[in-house]
Amino acid sequence: MAVIVLLFIGVGFLIGGLRSKPEADPIHDHTSASAAGAQPGVMPAGRPVAVSASSIPVALRIPAMGVSSSLSQLGLNADKSPQVPTQYQEPGWYKLGPAPGMMGSAVILGHVDDKKGPAVFYKLATLKAGDKVDVSLANGAVAHFAVKSVETFLKAKFPSDKVYASHGVKALQLVTCGGVFDKATGHYLSNIVAFTTLVSTTPAGK
Repeated sequence: MAVIVLLFIGVGFLIGGLRSKPEADPIHDHTSASAAGAQPGVMPAGRPVAVSASSIPVALRIPAMGVSSSLSQLGLNADKSPQVPTQYQEPGWYKLGPAPGMMGSAVILGHVDDKKGPAVFYKLATLKAGDKVDVSLANGAVAHFAVKSVETFLKAKFPSDKVYASHGVKALQLVTCGGVFDKATGHYLSNIVAFTTLVSTTPAGK
């Protein structure tokens, strides 16, 4: 198994990071991050999930947040350093995990804000149970999710298994920074995660 460390740091915005090392079992490790000021959540991951080109998510719509955006793809750089969304108004799908609508936990990361103001996931903490999340796939199908809960976790106690592991359902987790902002370090102290579950899929052309 590979251990992928997910970091969320930044000067007033989300910086998500992934770093790998070998590990025999699904991990419950909290490896210290090398990035200054980072407080990591640890993501368990096995082999990268095989996702067909037709299933790649290309757009995200969250009516309750007023979000309608294209999606980038996030993975690891050649040096195993993290890839993060390059646009503050465009979230990114973690492509080494399942695509939305596949069995397991798909994950989409987005910035909360930047020095200029609110970013794409600024209102993530305001979502309520039952709010709709729609993900358009490359083949024209749309996966429809409903929010189950929104929770805030200290970065040092990020529940990696709860967020990233497969629990026998088709889930989508939306992740950003939040909670208290530490002006001394320029980092948010927590992560906000919206947990959603698949409720239906609209086939392409419908």
